Amino acid sequence: MDYVIRGVRAEEWAKARELRLAALQDPVAHLAFLETYEQALERPDMFWQDRTAMAADGIGARQFIAEAQDGRWTGTVTALVERPAGEVRFGEAAEIDQTHLVAVFVRPEARGTGVAEALFRAAVEWSWALSGPPVKRVRLYVHESNARAAAFYRRIGFVASGESVPVPGDPAAREVEYEVLR
Repeated sequence: MDYVIRGVRAEEWAKARELRLAALQDPVAHLAFLETYEQALERPDMFWQDRTAMAADGIGARQFIAEAQDGRWTGTVTALVERPAGEVRFGEAAEIDQTHLVAVFVRPEARGTGVAEALFRAAVEWSWALSGPPVKRVRLYVHESNARAAAFYRRIGFVASGESVPVPGDPAAREVEYEVLR
């Protein structure tokens, strides 16, 4: 293996920013992300520092990265912890219903090498290992026109749940929910 899959560290915000900007320049970024390259480019350093720190703490989210031997990041996926609808937390542990995988990206030169599969394996295993009540499912959304991503998700064991939602900013388009159950 010529890469390591690991969680992001808070002090790595500049690398997290660079990888996100690269993702937003991908030819299918308009199908996969809810922000543009220009929007992300305008965000101040504090935004990236806070975002990376939250993704590093592993409480409400965890960002995984694939790091090549030369230190370059080749891919990422973030797992967001989602609690049952309407649940309020007041300083005590709350039931964890599911995690939601977002911000999936693998650099073109690393596609087809197993990086994406390894990132997803890490995110799903992390989800199953969360303390407290067990996570029931891991989900994600994929734009109905993103056939490449949908085929990958099916290949690694995700199935369409039958649910879909309008794409923010484009209510004529849909995002299809995929899931893997525990």
